[in-house]
Amino acid sequence: MNSIKIVIRLSCVALCLAFITSAAAAEAPQQLRAEQTADHISIYIGDKLFTEYLYRDAEKYPFFYPLNGPLSGDTITTLRETNYPHHSSIFFGCDRVNGGNYWQEGLERGRIVVKDTKLVKISGPEIVIEQTCRWERPGAEPPFDDVRRIVITAPTSTTRCLDFSVKLKARMPVKILKTNHSLFSARMKPELSAARGGLLMNAEGKKGEKATAEQKSAWMTARGTRDGSTEGLVLMDHPSNKWYPSPWFTRDYGFLSPTPLNWIEGDELNFAKDEALALSYRVLVYTGEWSQAQIQGEFEKWSKLKPSI
Repeated sequence: MNSIKIVIRLSCVALCLAFITSAAAAEAPQQLRAEQTADHISIYIGDKLFTEYLYRDAEKYPFFYPLNGPLSGDTITTLRETNYPHHSSIFFGCDRVNGGNYWQEGLERGRIVVKDTKLVKISGPEIVIEQTCRWERPGAEPPFDDVRRIVITAPTSTTRCLDFSVKLKARMPVKILKTNHSLFSARMKPELSAARGGLLMNAEGKKGEKATAEQKSAWMTARGTRDGSTEGLVLMDHPSNKWYPSPWFTRDYGFLSPTPLNWIEGDELNFAKDEALALSYRVLVYTGEWSQAQIQGEFEKWSKLKPSI
C-alpha cells in the first residue's frame, strides 16, 4: 500500500514539474530573426512576420508597418488613411523645423533621409538595428542629423516590444515652432479605435480623446476587438526624456503621440549648433484587456532601464 502511495506522489510531482516546465517554456522569450534588403528590414517571430522597418527613397521618413498582433497576425496599426495620409503606423518626425516640414506628405517640404543602417543583431531573443539619418530639404541646409537604436523583442507568445531611441544633433542653429505634429507617434487601425468601440486610456485611467488630449501622462494605451481577438498597444514616454511626462495629442479615431512641442514655453524650441536631444520610447503590443495596473507595472519595469542612446 505504501509503495502505491509513493508511486502516486511521485506521479503527482512529475506532473507538477511537467506543468511548471511547460508554463515556463510558454512564457520564455520568443526567438526572432531579421531579413535586410536595401530599403527595409523584416522582423519575424518564428515564421510569422511581426513588423517591417521601411526606409525607401520615396518615403517621407523611416517607419514601421505593419505591426502585427500576436493573436490575429494582422496589423493593429494603419498606413495612409484617407483623412490623414501622413499617418504612417509607427513613426518619428517633426513639422515647422527651420521652415521645413518633416512630418506631412510632400518630399519637397522636407525628408528624413537614411544614410546608414546596420543590423547589429540578426537573430535570437532580440533584434537590434542602428541607423543614422539626415533631415534634408531642397534649397536649404539640413537642420539635423539623427542616430537611432531600435531593439525588438517578444517577451512572451502574446507580447511584443519595440524600443526606439533617437538622438537629434543640430547641424546649425535650429528653431522649431509650436506644433502638434512632432516626435514619436502611433496610428491605430480604425476598427480598433475608440471611435469604433475600442479603448483609449492614459496612465491616470482617463479614457477617450476629451479626457486624455493635452494631458500629461507617462503612457497611453489603445486597443480594440476584431474577429474575436482583443489586441492593442501601449506607447510609453521614458522618464529620462525632456518634458516627461509629456502632454499628449490623442484622437478617438486612433492617433496617439506624446507631443510636448504643442505646449512649448514661448511657442518655440531653439537649438544651438551641435546641441543634442535624446529621446526614448517603448511600444508594447499586447493581447487581451490589460488593466491599468498591469500596464503600469510594465511601465515601471521599463522606466528603470537606462536608455540605449
